[in-house]
Amino acid sequence: MRALLSALAPGLFAALLIGAWQGACVGLGVPAYILPTPLAVAAAFAQNAGSLAVSAGHTLAMSLEALAAAAAFAGVLALLVSLSRTLDRAIRPLAVALQVTPVVAIAPLVVIWAGVDHPGRAIVALAAVVAFFPIFSGAARGLSAPDPDLERLFMLYGASPLQTLVRLRLPSALPFIVEGAKVASGLSIIGAVVAEFVAGSGGAQGLAWRILEAGNRLETAKMFAAIFALALMAAGVHLIFQALERRALAWWRGR
Repeated sequence: MRALLSALAPGLFAALLIGAWQGACVGLGVPAYILPTPLAVAAAFAQNAGSLAVSAGHTLAMSLEALAAAAAFAGVLALLVSLSRTLDRAIRPLAVALQVTPVVAIAPLVVIWAGVDHPGRAIVALAAVVAFFPIFSGAARGLSAPDPDLERLFMLYGASPLQTLVRLRLPSALPFIVEGAKVASGLSIIGAVVAEFVAGSGGAQGLAWRILEAGNRLETAKMFAAIFALALMAAGVHLIFQALERRALAWWRGR
């Protein structure tokens, strides 16, 4: 019984919140352009499912491109940092500075550099900036912290630096890399949405543009529908990376 309640608890809580939302809107007479009812949001979602799916596909594609670019760049830098303390002292402060700089501050520059006729490039670049640090930090930490006893054993047997990297450092770093990639997958979606807001162009036709478009027309129900589609997409990506993490860690523990 307790296990059943535990499994049903999220759904029951969500139903309670939706019921309170519906009741408050109807009971207080809240105007639809301020806060639509859940039924109105569901209707808007059903009516615009096709366009929302296309926009979600654009946002997801840009997010995955950004994630791939961030992973490639962060992986190379993390490898260099793990092999040289001098490079670590040189690169890490710049990486931290890039992480703490708000993406909205550099977005206008990136939009200009990418070209106003190519908003997709700017969005991918900005999303990659947001997704970069978790992958870099996790990979650098994992590559720099193998088991000291195993490292001495490799030295004792005369392993080359390449053999140590491939057979010790990379396998030891796998949990850190996977965790960084999982965090970065969500941040890449956030970065793509924020970048599309800042770009202010409908050329990318992502979910952020649907939200802006609906907001300018005071179609609040459609705005909520686009936000709901974005949440569903982000949850799906998170679940996929969570499953990949479990499989990767199971393989890692087996080795």
